[in-house]
Amino acid sequence: MGVRLAVIYYSTYGTNHQMASVAAEAARAAGAEVRLLKVAETVPAEVVAGVEAWKTQADRTADVPVANVDDIEWANAYLFSAPTRFGVMASQMRAFIDSLGGFWAKGGFANKAVSAMSSAQNTHGGQEGTILSFYATVMHWGGIVVAPGYTDPSIYKAGGNPYGYSHTYGTEFTEDHLAAIRHQARRLVTVAGKLI
Repeated sequence: MGVRLAVIYYSTYGTNHQMASVAAEAARAAGAEVRLLKVAETVPAEVVAGVEAWKTQADRTADVPVANVDDIEWANAYLFSAPTRFGVMASQMRAFIDSLGGFWAKGGFANKAVSAMSSAQNTHGGQEGTILSFYATVMHWGGIVVAPGYTDPSIYKAGGNPYGYSHTYGTEFTEDHLAAIRHQARRLVTVAGKLI
């Protein structure tokens, strides 16, 4: 059995969608079967429509499948990406995670590799705290946290976050940033393959 990776993201304006897309591409290149999925929007449609950048992103990704428990059951590894909201993950991602109790209760996440990425509006906007708080959930699941650590020079060049890639909203993605995302995805696929 090979690695079946669910790359699951929430993205208001496109940052985490771009991060997830780069990770999915790198994971495929590393030999994984990948599903790129978004979580459902929980904000009323009229609110989204009232913010041009938000509406543009929603329209741009209308064809991306919405993650559900069938995708979670299909996968044997997971990469989550969501923006920081006041030091924790966006509520849309949390709502999705909170819907997975039945899968967790039957041990579905046990011994499966999980990694996470995030973003915020400023450099110290809570990205690391968001990723670490997500890893607390992974530990409750019995999953195996696969952080990038300092296992590749790209981590240092992209800002030095060993917990998971994080991006500052509004800054351009450089080749160093993309290399760090790709490394995290490849590392996740490698570790997941060993666990399988």
